[in-house]
Amino acid sequence: MKIKFLLLAMLSAFLFALPTAKSQVTSDTTLLRIETNDGNSYIGTIVSQDADAVQFKTELLGIINIQKAVITTMEPIKQSEMRGQTYWYENAYATTRYFFNTNGYSLQKGEGYYQNTWVAVNGVNVGLTNNLSIGVGMVPTFLFALGESVETPVWLTPKLTIPIKKDKVNLGIGALHAFLVGGGDNNNGSAGILYGTATFGPKNHNISMGLGWGYASGNGMSDRPTISISYLKRKSPKWAFVTENYYIAVDDDAVVILSAGARYIGRKLSIDFGGFTTIMTDNQDVIPILPWLSLAVPFKIKSK
Repeated sequence: MKIKFLLLAMLSAFLFALPTAKSQVTSDTTLLRIETNDGNSYIGTIVSQDADAVQFKTELLGIINIQKAVITTMEPIKQSEMRGQTYWYENAYATTRYFFNTNGYSLQKGEGYYQNTWVAVNGVNVGLTNNLSIGVGMVPTFLFALGESVETPVWLTPKLTIPIKKDKVNLGIGALHAFLVGGGDNNNGSAGILYGTATFGPKNHNISMGLGWGYASGNGMSDRPTISISYLKRKSPKWAFVTENYYIAVDDDAVVILSAGARYIGRKLSIDFGGFTTIMTDNQDVIPILPWLSLAVPFKIKSK
């Protein structure tokens, strides 16, 4: 009874925290962001330019002249990526997943990221199209085998997203398929999970509710799904609150996994840190909080 009340309270809190409609600029009018070699950056539009300088119109400084010799970056950005006078830069990792769980948004074609969790767990995800991505991960146990033949866990994570209403409703379906390689001939087994998720809200403030069915070779697929509820709210250009939570049915029992933490969002690096705790519903034992620490490095693959 206490567990059901906890789940109901958690769900109510998330629904209360859902993004609400606000009056804001939704135009995707393209602006330019110019960064100079002294570390300053400016956002605005080009008035005119010649071989040596750019005449640049900004909201705060008016029209300024910037010598091309000092410009290190000149990139287009969208009006929808601005919050007042602050640019909330995109990060391929920061808006497509929570800690471990994913959401209904996809990497764009050519976008990708490398993720490392607690040093041992490694993964790379890449957008094949704007709605289809693929990931591969592994725990490199062979690095610690000292010459012995060991089994290495490897997994694949394909994901397809279906935008229903831009920035409001997005669906995602995918799988995590894991298997072992190396270490002899007795590693033909595999296991994984097939999932679907519905994400409500824009990339920087959303809630996702998902269902997943686990499977294992020789045992078939589970008859009861795992239920997940995850939430992300970006509070500033560099910081976001993240939580993901699971209800897992096990035979006649169930396990509740709760988590909360923060994400540092840099242009070239993201860091997640938080904690997970587990509640056993049969005796309501609570496992002490387990820390979570991971980093992700976004990258882009240039098309020819």
